[in-house]
Amino acid sequence: MKTGNLLIMSALVVLTLGLSGCVQNAAPEKKEASKMDWWEEARFGMFIHWGLYSIPAGEWNGSTGHAEWIRTTAQIPLEVYDTLINHFNPVKFDANEWVRMAKEAGMKYIVITSKHHDGFCLFDSEFTDFDVMSTPFRRDILGELAEACHKQGIVLCFYHSIMDWHHPDYLPRREWEKERSVEGADMERYIIYLKNELRELTTKYGAIGVLWFDGEWEDTWSHERGVDLYNYVDNLQPGIIINNRVDKGRSGMQGMTTSDEFKGDFGTPEQEVPATGFPGVDWESCITLNNNWGYNKEDNNWKSPAMVIRMLADIASKGGNLLLNIGPKADGTFPDRSIETLGEIGKWMSKNSSSVYGTSASPFSSLGWGRCTLKPSGKNTLMYLHIFDWPDDGLLVIPGLANKVQKAYLLDGGEKLEFSREEGDITVKVPLNTPDTVNTVVVLLIKGVPVVYEAPVVVPESGDFVDEMSVAVPNIPDETDVLYTLDGSSPGPESEKYAGPLSITGDVTFRAAFFQDGKRISGISWRNFRKVSPVPGISLKGTKPGLQYEYFTGEFDMLPDFQTLRPVKKGVAGGVMFPEDVPPEDFALRFYGYVNIPADGLYYFSLASDDGSCMFINGKKVIDNDGLHGNIEKKAGLPLGKGLHQAEIQYFQKKGGMTLSLSIEGPSGSVSPDSLFFYAGR
Repeated sequence: MKTGNLLIMSALVVLTLGLSGCVQNAAPEKKEASKMDWWEEARFGMFIHWGLYSIPAGEWNGSTGHAEWIRTTAQIPLEVYDTLINHFNPVKFDANEWVRMAKEAGMKYIVITSKHHDGFCLFDSEFTDFDVMSTPFRRDILGELAEACHKQGIVLCFYHSIMDWHHPDYLPRREWEKERSVEGADMERYIIYLKNELRELTTKYGAIGVLWFDGEWEDTWSHERGVDLYNYVDNLQPGIIINNRVDKGRSGMQGMTTSDEFKGDFGTPEQEVPATGFPGVDWESCITLNNNWGYNKEDNNWKSPAMVIRMLADIASKGGNLLLNIGPKADGTFPDRSIETLGEIGKWMSKNSSSVYGTSASPFSSLGWGRCTLKPSGKNTLMYLHIFDWPDDGLLVIPGLANKVQKAYLLDGGEKLEFSREEGDITVKVPLNTPDTVNTVVVLLIKGVPVVYEAPVVVPESGDFVDEMSVAVPNIPDETDVLYTLDGSSPGPESEKYAGPLSITGDVTFRAAFFQDGKRISGISWRNFRKVSPVPGISLKGTKPGLQYEYFTGEFDMLPDFQTLRPVKKGVAGGVMFPEDVPPEDFALRFYGYVNIPADGLYYFSLASDDGSCMFINGKKVIDNDGLHGNIEKKAGLPLGKGLHQAEIQYFQKKGGMTLSLSIEGPSGSVSPDSLFFYAGR
């Protein structure tokens, strides 16, 4: 699977407006029945990546960093890779056992790779011999899995790659396949083949829940072809759900479609949980249990059961689904750690699944102690509070909840809990000892639909300043006052009333809340503002515009120790940008030089990358954006004095999207980064 939010702008605007005001009515509107109903109810599914690539188990010619992409990451010639078909014999495969483990873990659907990018099919296809019936196993795996799913009440879904490295008509070839001719290849003929297989998948195995496409990012695929394929599959099995990777509108590995002109029933963030949800938009985070989608025997970087349980609650609290991946071994069994983790998740779900299934997103923008999911209960609402950090004093505070609470209790066991209201907060008295250290769920039955008064938004985000800071509270609702303090105490009825931006010239702790008729109705915002001295810059003679860079090749999952590597290329770049002729995968870059700060002040550096990156200023790491992920931006504010400051930016690229950009904002606004970078010339 390609390593790497639906960032529909209207959805983002709706979310922003909701969080900037103080009242959120979070109850979803009652919808007519739709094909998405079962999927939105499910919230939790199993992804399975399995195929010929499971046989080498991540290793080729002594290199152990491969998985489902091994044919291209190890640059295996087609005729060599094809021989793996003679060794695919998963004699321990038991479809009923796979489905049982998914069901007992609390998963409601399974998405399996009917065909991955290597072109090998796990089903009996009349349109290719490159399928499971040509292996020693000679059993239709999807047929057996379909039977087991239908028997055990799990929805079966198929992942099917648009990209196909095996089919002679698929274009483009891999860049390294110099000897494999494209003569006679016909992409239109390949699409006929693709459609024929999709017809098989949607007619031979009963009702299919989802067709999960991938591999649409290559230039040979187009928006027009995506629309055509969506409509084709929809006509084959009306009611089937089709992900957004059928079309070209995906915003990189963040997986969300950029506008509604593109086809797709849900967005597909990969290997990440979006920072916020997307009101009115369906989405699903697909995430591995370790680092790889396919089986790699050396990959022991396993996520703990606790991490997955909290991740599931986090995703559900934002209105999304979790599709958790398993990479079976070549013999047809799940890795032991996968089995153990599924078992632990199942234990938690057996007691708490009602806080996940059929829930909608939290009405709170954030909760310091955990997450919240919702479910209607007649005219009222069940509010499930997922508590990750148990209160030491036994008092759980729910800020800004305006509704009357009718009942509070522990979901596991039903123990009733006392509760009280203090101004804008609800306080629930919970046991001093944590019932479940991973995620204890407290349930509130509240009257009506949730009404939450969010704490005021305070601008700016950063608390450091050089000379003075203007502090503002925007978007104050009508008939509401903002009362604040500057000494760190909680604002009360006698506190100062906010009448406009404040000029701060020294160290203060700003706290503010919304009040109505003298009573606090929201949570309390707080921000520490600190006056700092800028780090002085230096002057150097003989500097030249740009940054020096060093280029390294290798398979990286995180930024390497560059001191231990030998660069294969050195040069000068105009700024933080890819040098010419950089390949699309498996490399790292180190840029170094100086950033020339034009005047004393606070400067904000925003570094975005896919995959990992970091930034050092004057030898100190100020932005850490390391690791395998889609395009993520991280920001840091620094007090810098006029002059030159040492700067270093590090980056690595593994597979999938390739993005690296830096923006700088100073006291007078945005500054072109390229105009500020210099290196010590000779």
